[in-house]
Amino acid sequence: MSDNTPGAQHHDVICIGNAIMDVLGAVEETFLVDHAVEKGGMNLIDEARADYLTTALEQSEMLAGGSAANTAYGIAKLGSKCGFVGQVKKDVIGDDFISDIEAGGVSYLGTQPETGPATACSIILVTPDTARSMNTFLGSTLHLSDAHLGDELSANIIYLEGYLFDAPAGEAIFKRVVEVAQNCGAKLALSLSDSWCVERHFDAMRSFVRDHADIIFSNEEEFAALMGGTSDEQITELLTEVDEVIITCGSKGANCYSKTEHAFAAAQPIGEVVDTTGAGDLFAAGYLYARTNNMSLQARADIASRCAGEVICHFGARPNEDLTSIIAA
Repeated sequence: MSDNTPGAQHHDVICIGNAIMDVLGAVEETFLVDHAVEKGGMNLIDEARADYLTTALEQSEMLAGGSAANTAYGIAKLGSKCGFVGQVKKDVIGDDFISDIEAGGVSYLGTQPETGPATACSIILVTPDTARSMNTFLGSTLHLSDAHLGDELSANIIYLEGYLFDAPAGEAIFKRVVEVAQNCGAKLALSLSDSWCVERHFDAMRSFVRDHADIIFSNEEEFAALMGGTSDEQITELLTEVDEVIITCGSKGANCYSKTEHAFAAAQPIGEVVDTTGAGDLFAAGYLYARTNNMSLQARADIASRCAGEVICHFGARPNEDLTSIIAA
């Protein structure tokens, strides 16, 4: 596709979502007790609590995260030209987020204001039994708005995470994305993100899917929340509205549908499964990479499954292995 937006930098895929720095730390059970952290939970925290926990960690690893950012990282590692739109503050973590994602080959196309809330972070504490206790400060990511989506954005596919419906400016963001896609001729892909997110924003999400989306990514629970079930009839119904439907089913594999084809891919872990965080994000990365390279529906499903199969065999939502080698195996 040619870039028909003057002055724009064209990408294969642009991902839009929450910019959250993941702070991963290995801790003993006593750390959770001493610092009043609920084991295995996902707790929303404020900036002071985030600073407290980060300071309390003796050692940690920081990686640019958030669902859409993870997908962008995977797409870039596979070799496609990918950009990411989010919002971080002009602070140390914000600078690190941009540096980290750009080091992975992703173009940061978001904003970085000098003022306002600090950059979002998720402090993920992993105990010896591999349980993950998440403590998330949403910070600046809540201030992403339609004003941050300029006419210079241009891509073959624009990919959005459903969590954006939770943003204060969520409705305006999705409306603006439709305009951007129309300007540059992009297909719109949406990850439903979470069944509770679908339920919270059912009317708005259902309307967006029906009127504007081209590609839907979901797991079984998310699809059922959107369509009322997972029957063949409900899949066929959604395919009257969108071009492609992807339903991941964990260890049971994944089903990918177009209006004329169905492709199944078995789960393909490359080793022992230790952490399923990021599986859906990397599945989407593999699928979108294959799609932008004009591969068949079956090839998209297989490549997506291999990418997800890598990330579930270690901690964290980033691939440890060379994805290009994995998909070529």
